[in-house]
Amino acid sequence: MTSVDAPLDRILKSLQELYPEKIDLSLDRLFRLLDKLGNPQDKTPPVIHVAGTNGKGSTIAYMRAITEVAGYKCHVYTSPHLLRFNERIRLAGHLASDEFLIDILQEVKAVNKGAAISFFEVTTAAAFVAFSRVPADVLLLEVGMGGLRDATNVVRDPLLTVITTISYDHCDWLGRTLPEIAIQKAGIMRMDVPCVVGCQMPWAREEVVPALQGCATRARTSLILCGRDWSVTPGESLRMDFQGRRYRYPAPNLLGVHQFWNAGAAITALKSQSHLNISEEAFAGGVQKAEWPGRLEHIVRGRVAEALPAGWELWYDGAHNDSCGEVLAHQVAAWSRAEPDRPLHVVTAMLRSKDPAVCLGPLLPYVNSVSTFSFVNGPYDQTGPVFSADDLAASLRPVCAGVKSYHSLEAAVAAVAERSSAGRVLVTGTLYAYKELV
Repeated sequence: MTSVDAPLDRILKSLQELYPEKIDLSLDRLFRLLDKLGNPQDKTPPVIHVAGTNGKGSTIAYMRAITEVAGYKCHVYTSPHLLRFNERIRLAGHLASDEFLIDILQEVKAVNKGAAISFFEVTTAAAFVAFSRVPADVLLLEVGMGGLRDATNVVRDPLLTVITTISYDHCDWLGRTLPEIAIQKAGIMRMDVPCVVGCQMPWAREEVVPALQGCATRARTSLILCGRDWSVTPGESLRMDFQGRRYRYPAPNLLGVHQFWNAGAAITALKSQSHLNISEEAFAGGVQKAEWPGRLEHIVRGRVAEALPAGWELWYDGAHNDSCGEVLAHQVAAWSRAEPDRPLHVVTAMLRSKDPAVCLGPLLPYVNSVSTFSFVNGPYDQTGPVFSADDLAASLRPVCAGVKSYHSLEAAVAAVAERSSAGRVLVTGTLYAYKELV
């Protein structure tokens, strides 16, 4: 993790000061800056643009792994980062260095000349400059929020678009109903550019799919729908049907039944384009190789993990909404079936914009205890203030009477280990607390 006094962090901090709002979904400011920069978004390698509520990053992780196993050079843009801003910009397979980012950001800052622009917008402009200057075969581009008015939605002619699972999140900006949210996500659709649609939650499908179909009609494009045009059967291997053919690949490297869906969406996307020639061996190898930290990750290093007594396990997952909680509960249930006598303890922190009971509710039948903690806001792109540990505990007590609050993650985990036999600790509720593990 870089120091807050490091040169990269100093310029990032200066860019935060250009606009008072952390989130303001609009493209006018960004288009003006991109025009001054020579429109680098039009000079990148072919783009696969990915939107959705859940699964965007994992789907991109599978596409990146598959394309790299196939021998291609891949740019990647994702957010938020877990430890270092550099994680957001991967150039031809490598994280952008501090020195490279400083040069690009200083250039973009100078061209902007102090004009009002949000942090995500100006850093996205810098990312496009970087992607336009470093050769690669493809750019995997993740939407920051929504799609229609997101800063990444300046690409005119992507190779392909992908929309992953849609659920309730960021409702203050994207809408209060699933169709409203789906319309925002569908804003990345382009005429005659196929759109792969990932697996939807059963309770959401009847609202989400018709909304996406209406958007596709208006955009004059076609959908490649999970459940109609492709499907995945989870199990000991990944069994997949696509375009009348059946495929079988190794089980995904990432844990959880939902990762079969994400891997399936990645495979479908790459099979739906003709720019990259990918062998079946590369698909199989990539599915096994994909990595995506902070998503059902077994934490074995760092001060929190190393302080646990022998026999304990520490896991982290950034689940923070209803669908995340539901798919996380599938894995928690699997743990319970496999080791019914092994206790599971949830330790959680959340942004105040989230609904703790809705997120954690599906886990509670399998949990021995729930503890809360708070953390210091990360420096970039937080979408709101953090619950205090006491307030988060109070919000959970109607559904979990015994919840306890602690001043830090370390204190919460230590207290759990003191009062229980060897078990499993699951830290969840936000991606932004990942740094507390280090």
